[in-house]
Amino acid sequence: MNRHKHIERVRSRKKAWDLIIIGGGASGLGAAVDASSRGHKTLLLEKYDFAKGTSSRSTKLVHGGVRYLQNGDISLVIEALKERGVMRKNAPHLVRDLSFVIPSYDWWNSPFYGIGLKIYDMMAGNLGLGPSTLIDRDQTIELIPNVKKEGLRGGVIYHDGQFDDARMAISLAQTAENHGATILNYMEVIGLTKENDMIKGIEAEDKLNGERFLLEAKVVINATGVFSDEIIQMDQPKSKKLIVPSQGVHIVLEKSFLNGPHAIMVPHTTDGRVLFAVPWNDYVVVGTTDTLIKDHLIEPIALDEEIDFILENAGAYMTNSPTRKDIKSVFSGLRPLAAPEESGNATKEISRHHKILVSTTGLVSILGGKWTTYRKMAEDLVNTAQSVGGLLERTCITQNLPIQGYDYNSDWSNPLHVYGTDEAKLVALDKNGNKSLSKLVFITPNQIRWAVREEMAIQIEDVLSRRTRALFLNAKESLLIAPKVAKIMADEMGKNTKWIKDQLKNYTTLTKNYIIT
Repeated sequence: MNRHKHIERVRSRKKAWDLIIIGGGASGLGAAVDASSRGHKTLLLEKYDFAKGTSSRSTKLVHGGVRYLQNGDISLVIEALKERGVMRKNAPHLVRDLSFVIPSYDWWNSPFYGIGLKIYDMMAGNLGLGPSTLIDRDQTIELIPNVKKEGLRGGVIYHDGQFDDARMAISLAQTAENHGATILNYMEVIGLTKENDMIKGIEAEDKLNGERFLLEAKVVINATGVFSDEIIQMDQPKSKKLIVPSQGVHIVLEKSFLNGPHAIMVPHTTDGRVLFAVPWNDYVVVGTTDTLIKDHLIEPIALDEEIDFILENAGAYMTNSPTRKDIKSVFSGLRPLAAPEESGNATKEISRHHKILVSTTGLVSILGGKWTTYRKMAEDLVNTAQSVGGLLERTCITQNLPIQGYDYNSDWSNPLHVYGTDEAKLVALDKNGNKSLSKLVFITPNQIRWAVREEMAIQIEDVLSRRTRALFLNAKESLLIAPKVAKIMADEMGKNTKWIKDQLKNYTTLTKNYIIT
């Protein structure tokens, strides 16, 4: 993906686009893949970087939602389990089977969860990842050696999916480009244009140089997640707020806190949720929280009480309990939950179903949803957009559409597996560029070059946060290698020492939200 080429496409196009999609997260990128693969002329504009917001800050799970089953939301579980299987089938280099152990300290817990998870397996049908099984005390300890042993009776093992959310987002952007979509990051939509009270396009500004564009479209899609209300109110200023932001915080620990390849699901937290401890890139991600937030920041800040909540509830199930000094990074994301019809619901009780709204002026907005169902969300969204925009009615093909890099034989022990079939091209960029810059997080000079040349990385943050996951895995270490990353990027992009200095200053400020002091 070359940003200059995509900008030129925008400048040179004289006709109206079929669709302009605002937002470069899971729902927007999914819609771009769907629309472009149907043959529609598609433009996607993202104000920041792709997946800068919520879509890079998940628990890294592709799951049906055990908790949703417990809450009785059967339709969402069935849809998510189907989409979990489709996602793994279409992107085997990015999505894999992961086994989860639920430790049990009460005689009735294992049978209770065992029956529930058998229903979970049954709902997945032939797209299931593996059968759930009751295990005894010794088997539980063997699978998760750090589990608290006092009072342990046994457990349940079940299977769900795991993925790298930011890498999936980049692969979706590349897939959309492969089908003719034009995609731009750092392009802010600053206004909607209308004719006869109907939306006919947008006004956008390039955040890198201030250039402005007036662009026409047959239909405009609002896929901006927690910022959806801002676009809706740009269209209709008196609209009531339709999004309830819920903050989810994760902490990252050394892999010794699991000491094995299996994840732990804590079935009962102090607020009635479930908590996960998941192995990821030689670290462990633990989370998440569910906190009602009024201010929807692009860089949400973890609250002390959220960090303490995770440590307390994870520590209740671990022999070696984590403390604040063990945290390598902390990251926060905001769930764009569609506001319920009735007020007063706790955020954990608000449905994760998505909603599609069409305003009287023709703006199509998608609210809510989750990463696992991104493809189905996109299908519903583009079906609606076709009707609203008077586009040719073309059928969705994404259920059997391979994602960029598709490689069924990916070696997950190789840190470069997320590139799939592109790995060989990346490695070949420079024979001396394949050694990691750090012993604590894997990032090579060739990855940095590839991010700039092929993945539209513009700033140091893009590389260290989303093209690689250094910031999310070990924030202090990412700060130490930032100067090396900046130098390689500057060489690739023809930038001077002032650019390097400014980038390092900005990145140093950013990392403060990820480091526990």
